[in-house]
Amino acid sequence: APDNPRSPSQSPEVLDNKTSLDLMDILANLTNSEEDYMANLDYAAAEPCHNHYCTFYQRVAPAFLAVTCTAAALATGVLLVALAKRPHAWPHSRMLVAQLAVGTGLFAALLPPVAAGIAQGWRLGAGACKVTHLLWHWSLFAQGLLVGSGCCSSAWSRWDPRSRRLAVAIWVGALLLAVPAALASGTVAAPQASCVRRSVDVLSPAYLLHLTFCFCIFLLLPAALLVATLVRWWQRLGWGTGDGASWLFFVLWAPYSVGLAVDFLLHAGLLQPTCSIFEQFDYGLGLCEGLGVLHCCLGPPALLTTRFC
Repeated sequence: APDNPRSPSQSPEVLDNKTSLDLMDILANLTNSEEDYMANLDYAAAEPCHNHYCTFYQRVAPAFLAVTCTAAALATGVLLVALAKRPHAWPHSRMLVAQLAVGTGLFAALLPPVAAGIAQGWRLGAGACKVTHLLWHWSLFAQGLLVGSGCCSSAWSRWDPRSRRLAVAIWVGALLLAVPAALASGTVAAPQASCVRRSVDVLSPAYLLHLTFCFCIFLLLPAALLVATLVRWWQRLGWGTGDGASWLFFVLWAPYSVGLAVDFLLHAGLLQPTCSIFEQFDYGLGLCEGLGVLHCCLGPPALLTTRFC
């Protein structure tokens, strides 16, 4: 995963100090800001809780992102060459496929600075961190809206004023949807600077909007597409021609949005976690985000064999 949803000062990584912590104190402080969380922890506890995810993340994530970025660059390059040399292969959706290639390319281009920031500490400042998250989620939301429109709309059958207006609406709308993610992100110094996804309270408006948009794009939208596909099949109209690429994107990112929802419930105190949950949940959430990141190298090959309606 490109950004640790809980930096060393966000999650129970502080437990690496091998000091026993009171679980209830952890729960009480999880919704605080980074500085308050570190300042208010009570080290006179009875139940030990050790979370070593951040150390594991900082060791594994840079190599994973480097390999993924290289594969994504090659796959996107092959897709763009195919678009230029074989435009007839996508007679009704060439501009849609081109925009999806731009989206995956933008996403992949952000992986090297994120990997360097994880390995060596984030040295670009809080502003650059927010811009990175803005572009990161802009590309994701735009791709989600594009694959959704490719499955349920015939607007991409030709590049005319109607499809151009749709393209502008999707990219501008995706940018607006990405703003809360940027506002909720920030940097934290500890022990080395890092760019984190959430540097605000879990109940802050910006973070709640971000969670809502992720839930809508990665869960509600594919659920609606699934219902439409089933209805289409029930009416004996076939499964649709653009489903392959859309299902790949949504299948890769849906687990992460579910993980964010569970993470919110834990931080808000709506679920009663055990120590083992705190020790293991970060690994599960990181795995889900890493699965989603793979879309940038698996998506272009899927598009090479997809014929959108």
